[in-house]
This record gives sequence, structure tokens and C-alpha cells, in this order.
Amino acid sequence: MSLTGDVLLVGCGRLGSAIVQGWLATGALEPHRLIILTPSSKAVADQAAALGARINPPLDALTGVGAVVLAVKPAAWRAAADPLIPAIPQDAAVLSVMAGVASTALREAFGRRRLARLMPTTAVATGAGVAAFWADGEASRIAAETVFSPIAKLIPLADEDLMHAAVGVSGSAPAFFLALVQALGRAGAANGLRTADAEALARGALLSAASVAGGDTPLDDLIGRIASPGGTTRAGLDALAEALEQAAGLAVAAAARRSRELGA
Repeated sequence: MSLTGDVLLVGCGRLGSAIVQGWLATGALEPHRLIILTPSSKAVADQAAALGARINPPLDALTGVGAVVLAVKPAAWRAAADPLIPAIPQDAAVLSVMAGVASTALREAFGRRRLARLMPTTAVATGAGVAAFWADGEASRIAAETVFSPIAKLIPLADEDLMHAAVGVSGSAPAFFLALVQALGRAGAANGLRTADAEALARGALLSAASVAGGDTPLDDLIGRIASPGGTTRAGLDALAEALEQAAGLAVAAAARRSRELGA
């Protein structure tokens, strides 16, 4: 990591913990350069501390921070950030992974510091995440890429407002995929399979899809390799087509709408 200074992680919930796991697993960040602020004990924070990270140090320990990663709940970020702002250097980059909190609000709080917003998936824990991101300038973009590119494939957005759609397409979507697996398991049970067997088969199918989805092969080509003309998969896809498009549209729109509400 070429970023000058320490990295301060504010919040160590599910996403914050996944980010720390990714940094440790990939070696992207030397633990002694990591500072974690968390109101409660977290296993991954304890692991990082054992390797040299600092947990909840006094404010005067923040004078060497080069990047701040905000990973707290959107409703609580001001209370978490306000005490830190005077202690953080003016040239530190502020990298928010909070849904719905707009740059205008962050700018009001943090002043003229470099600023970027990211929406990573929790697969950052293994270095295999994906993250839409928007930065307010070249220096902010470089800071975001330096901190997150070792643990996620970064998708730059030209307009900050597109972050709302990104929440639905990637940030919330892992739960959508799991809900589809759950529905397929129930459908299998309705067609005579034991419930546990149907769910196990559906889970396995998701893993099979994930194993080929990580590259750049067009999705139509990947689908075509499985769905032979006139076969069972094509019959199922034809039955799914209209309902799937409608359901995906509703899900992304609802997530984006909620993201906008969180930032209001």
C-alpha cells in the first residue's frame, strides 16, 4: 500500500469486519498501520490487535492518519465522526462505505479533505469483493483505489447519484441471490424433494454459478453454456423471464429509494 500514513477504520460491524479481514488476509495493510474505533469488542479487531493494530486509542494517536474509512450505520455517523474531525490531518482522505450519506453531508462535516464513497460487498473479507465508487477528484480516487483495490474489484461511477442504484445492484444484491436460492429450495420441496435436499441443491447451484461468474465472459454466453435449446434449463428460463425482470427492477428500485431516504 503506497498511501502515506495510517488507516483509521471507524466502525467494525459486518462490513467493517469484512474489510479488516480482507486487509489481513491479502496483506494489503500492515497491521501496525491500522487503527480501529469500535464501541464493542469484535473478534476480527482482537485478531488485528494481536498482530499490531491499535484499538480505540486516544485522539492524539490520529495525527498520523492518511485515510479514514467510515463504516458506521448511516444514522449514527455524525456522532461517531464529530469527535474525530479535529484530530484528523487536513490531508487525510475520507472514504465512506455508508449507504445513502451524500458527499454534501460529509463535506459539511469534514471540510476540504479528500472524499470518496464506496459500496463494497462483504466478499472483501476474502479479497474477492466488488465495489462501486465515486471520488471527488483524482487524489481521492487514488486514495480509494489504494485502500480498496487489493480486496475488491472497483467500478468507478461518473456521477455520485448513481451510488443509489449501485446499492441495489451490488450492495444489497447478495441477499437477493440468497432469497432466490431460498425460493428455489421451496419450489423443489413443492415438487416432491425433501426440504433439506432441495435447499442443498439450490445452494450448490449458486456456488456453481459463482464459480464462472467472476471473469469477463458475457453473461449471455455463460447462460448459453448451460441452457441448451429445447432443454430443461431453457424451459425454466423462459418461465422466469418476465417475472425475473420485474422482480429485479422492483428490488433495485426499492433499495435505491431507501438509499436516497437514508441520505435525506
